[in-house]
Amino acid sequence: MHVHAAPTGPGANRTQTVLSFSLVATLAYVAVTFVAGLRAHSLALLSEAGHNMSDFLALLLSFVAVYFQTRPANDSKTFGYQRAGVLAAFINAATLIAISAWIGFEAVHRLGAPVTVQPKVMMTVAAAGVVMNGVIAALLWGVARDVNLRSAFLHMAGDTLSTAAVIAGGAGILLTGRNWIDPVLSLLIASLILWSSIGIVRETLNILLEGTPRGVSLGEIRASMEAVEGVMNVHDLHVWCLGSQSSALACHVTIADIPPSESACILVKLNHVLRDHFHINHTTVQFEHIGCGELEGCVVPMEEMASSAGHGHHGHAH
Repeated sequence: MHVHAAPTGPGANRTQTVLSFSLVATLAYVAVTFVAGLRAHSLALLSEAGHNMSDFLALLLSFVAVYFQTRPANDSKTFGYQRAGVLAAFINAATLIAISAWIGFEAVHRLGAPVTVQPKVMMTVAAAGVVMNGVIAALLWGVARDVNLRSAFLHMAGDTLSTAAVIAGGAGILLTGRNWIDPVLSLLIASLILWSSIGIVRETLNILLEGTPRGVSLGEIRASMEAVEGVMNVHDLHVWCLGSQSSALACHVTIADIPPSESACILVKLNHVLRDHFHINHTTVQFEHIGCGELEGCVVPMEEMASSAGHGHHGHAH
């Protein structure tokens, strides 16, 4: 078994610095947006406050996940903490789905009972939000190498677009006096949140349930392995994600009854194919010799099985 160390060094430190700055800036903006939303009677701004609060939680979870991912593997966590970030991304996305449902419900209610809003306050606060979210999204893009940080980037990129839409909505209300623009805008923001979150939920669930990695075909892997000289059959094949950037494989490979030195060469070729063509670095390959059978989960020669059966018939114990 191979144990891979978690990422450490300058890259991880830079990521933590970016996340720390993002946390402070996002929390400050949440407070400003919430107060402004109450004063302006704007559901769109209150939606932005809720959305940005979820972003704060998302960034906080990502920060904690990055910390855990830098911890090395040990005897109790032999794969390290690679899935800490995956779990954080799943919680983030699930929270956003709940928030989008709440925003949608409130928006539909306001369509039936419009509330007068203050568009100038909306536009001023939203303009500050576009700048802040845009800067944070750009910083996260530079370090978003796994699903955890990618989910945080999607949060902030979505915020940048939705906050820009609030500016447009405020301008529309200012020019036309139509207050229904505010809840309609909130519905659009909720739809954006939902769309970006469902993809992350699906990807993280697939990883947590040890599904086959996205874009990986077991048929192609099996065919490529069986194309290696000396391989007769590949079965009991499993491929799963350790984290969002690493995969593992386990399988049984049938080969001829050859010396261990020759089977070692086959193993090297198999690992070469899996590493270079499918980016799978953690592999567990069990060789089985042709002409062997399976007895209680153990592979033994057919002659030995027959011999055991014969001795058993005569009452000899082994």
